[in-house]
Amino acid sequence: MTLQQQLENVLQAGNKAFVPYIMAGDGGLATLKPTILKLQQLGVSAIEVGIPFTDPVADGPVIEQAGERALKSGVTLKKVIAQLTSFADEITIPLVVMTYLNPILAYGIDAFARDARLAGVKGLIVPDMPYEERDVIHPALKQQDIALVQLVSLTSPPERVKKLAEASEGFIYAVTVNGITGERASFASQLAEHFASLKQVSTIPVLAGFGISTPEHVKSFGDIADGVIVGSKIVTALLEDDWATIEALVQATKQVGSI
Repeated sequence: MTLQQQLENVLQAGNKAFVPYIMAGDGGLATLKPTILKLQQLGVSAIEVGIPFTDPVADGPVIEQAGERALKSGVTLKKVIAQLTSFADEITIPLVVMTYLNPILAYGIDAFARDARLAGVKGLIVPDMPYEERDVIHPALKQQDIALVQLVSLTSPPERVKKLAEASEGFIYAVTVNGITGERASFASQLAEHFASLKQVSTIPVLAGFGISTPEHVKSFGDIADGVIVGSKIVTALLEDDWATIEALVQATKQVGSI
């Protein structure tokens, strides 16, 4: 089953999608399996698995520091894929890898796509790869049935939003703030209008990401989007072994419309 089909199943069941972001190898690669299996047990819809990178352009301080900790542990894209493969038969939800272009090129595009599929990866996000350059990796991904997810920013003009929506696979990653990832106290007032217009041009789920950090945010964005992606708050909670916070965020997707 594809990433899009699995997310649509969540929506058709009357739920909103909840996708936690984790930094692979923060705390050592040995933490990857128990973290993914526990999130899966909590009922998340998919997991975005971040790969540590020396020069991240989209990450805020929390995720950047998590990446630095992982890099110090010797974590690489190849090691993460190998680790995921070692327990792929226990993973029942889609994994979406978020990495930058250089690690994929260093791995080898065809080898990465093949190995990622074997590891259970259903989608890929490459924030430093412009839409115009997607053909560098898209054919190899398509061959392995891995969706190439496009990010849509708040500042994209309508004609580009339409182009990105048509090109995106799996879901549209709708960025909710201008700038990098990280917790925010508030969001722009015109977001409801932005998401309404985005959903009009999209035939696949639209998920909101960047800055979402509280159950109230999850419920609020659940009203205007098909689901949410939560990054920095999850990374901090995992670092502090604070599973109560993570569970509260997951549960908030089941209370959409109650605030």
